[in-house]
Amino acid sequence: MARALRGVSFPAPPQTRIITVSNQKGGVGKTTTAVNIAAALAMGGLKVLVLDNDPQGNASTALGIDHHSGTPSVYDVIVDGMDLGAIVQPCPDIDNLYCAPSTIDLSGAEIELVSMVARETRLKSAIDAYLESQSYDYVIIDCPPSLGLLTVNAFVAAREVLIPIQCEYYALEGLSQLLKNVDLIRGHLNSQLIVSTILLTMYDKRTNLSQQVAEDVRAHFPDRTLETPIPRSVRISEAPSYGQTVITYDKNSAGALAYRSAAREIADRGARGIQNG
Repeated sequence: MARALRGVSFPAPPQTRIITVSNQKGGVGKTTTAVNIAAALAMGGLKVLVLDNDPQGNASTALGIDHHSGTPSVYDVIVDGMDLGAIVQPCPDIDNLYCAPSTIDLSGAEIELVSMVARETRLKSAIDAYLESQSYDYVIIDCPPSLGLLTVNAFVAAREVLIPIQCEYYALEGLSQLLKNVDLIRGHLNSQLIVSTILLTMYDKRTNLSQQVAEDVRAHFPDRTLETPIPRSVRISEAPSYGQTVITYDKNSAGALAYRSAAREIADRGARGIQNG
């Protein structure tokens, strides 16, 4: 696989793809997926913006982006109406990869947003205005593992949802609720929103459980599930503690190669205009 991916340029989509990575179940590899797919797309020659919409700021950490309290962040954009371009930072390790960081200040945004005008569309307005002057192939939004106003803002801003599903017991638990929530958003706030991509994570080919979960997911969502599963990997777990994605931490590891292969699938689908509602 390493040889097949070496020096490969990924095809650009006909227009900017705005993808929210979401799963209301924690610990499924949501942030890990967001940053590694973004890094892999950027290494494939595409221009990518990661928008860290999670108060924990783990995506910012993994991309080596400064996000201490007081750093201009997504909080300032959503709550105070700051221009998105004022907070975007280049990723130090990968060309063409940029990040709009989160800070701990964002944890208070859920409460502050409740009384605000157009509280569900503030992120969408900021992204739309920014993209009028800046060209990106992909905008990837990482959001909290809950359906609060921050996640609703991400759903309203995006056109697609990517759902990481861990290959473990109870993996499909909560998925039906997530799909219902996407339907609600589509019905009331964003008619363009679709679940376009499902990615199997923490896959262990040695266990019957992983194989069974993978079969179940593929049976339910045959057109949306990527062929490449992401293996359970120590390297993937270690990388964020070094302020890196696994793509830069150990580019030839099984985890890095799997994320690069998955990103290639996403890019190929996007270039062909494949979408699944």
